[in-house]
Amino acid sequence: MQFGYSEACLDHDTGDRHPETADRLRAIRKQLSRRHGVDYVATDPASVDALTSVHDANYVTDVREFCANGGGNWDPDTVASGATWTAARTSVGLAQWVAERALAGDDGRETPFSIGRPPGHHALADDAMGFCFFNNVAVAARTVIDSGDADRVAIFDWDVHHGNGTQEICYDQDDVFYASIHEEGLFPGTGAVEETGTGAGEGTTLNIPLASGAGDDDYLTAVETVIGPAIERFGPDLVLVSAGFDAHRHDPISRMRVSTEGYANLTDQLRETAEAVGAGLGFVLEGGYSLDTLSESIATIHETFDGRVPVDDRGDPTDATQDLLDDVRAIHGL
Repeated sequence: MQFGYSEACLDHDTGDRHPETADRLRAIRKQLSRRHGVDYVATDPASVDALTSVHDANYVTDVREFCANGGGNWDPDTVASGATWTAARTSVGLAQWVAERALAGDDGRETPFSIGRPPGHHALADDAMGFCFFNNVAVAARTVIDSGDADRVAIFDWDVHHGNGTQEICYDQDDVFYASIHEEGLFPGTGAVEETGTGAGEGTTLNIPLASGAGDDDYLTAVETVIGPAIERFGPDLVLVSAGFDAHRHDPISRMRVSTEGYANLTDQLRETAEAVGAGLGFVLEGGYSLDTLSESIATIHETFDGRVPVDDRGDPTDATQDLLDDVRAIHGL
């Protein structure tokens, strides 16, 4: 893979006790340094015009001024410093690079993965929350659609938390499909099965809120039998993965049971889905707060694109998961 990275993202200072720190990127880089063939690409920060393609202009101004005044707590969870304005725009710029390179045909060992921060999938059109200021994947999707490089983009969010910001921004759009698999009842409490989109976007939002304790069997079955077929039916030019790793069984922030090898298998499934519809495929970092499992999972995904075949020893999903997937298929006509 090729990785989008910028030192500017390290300057976003959230303090000593915050789980979303620059050490996340340092750990990823350290782990990847043990693998051969890792390339890093730096990009420019996203423009204000790009941000306002999905965010309210007054909100963008408020973030800039908040950071210019030294930052602080935007809310109890979401912290900015003076450098956050540049770091957040750089994180968006890295996601734009992923979308552009994937559409240009970079695949296989050249598949793009952005390791920027702050993350983005909780950022609403007019507010920051959940560690996020600007919605990286939503801006990236809108950038390539508005430029004419893509007609339709699918976003698959496997972070353990529901990407409420991405859903809100894309909820009435018929050219962006948003699918999320997340832990039911976890922050921010959105992402019910019945949330399917509105207006022109009716049917372009798909949520799978799995019960606490779900693991590889549940996730892989969900992607194979629901999310993959839904993406194929939508027929996107590009598939962007909101790649959070906090559903890992050793992550401190959730109660899910996905393994490192599970992420490799999810990656393999998505690669097959993208290939089936002739879509580009790219990854944008979201959450993941155990430094060891975050970095190991990304390194394993890198090796998957470098030719390593994942070990798929899954069993059957739980009855609760199977019933949930049956409900989702019925609602979406799959």
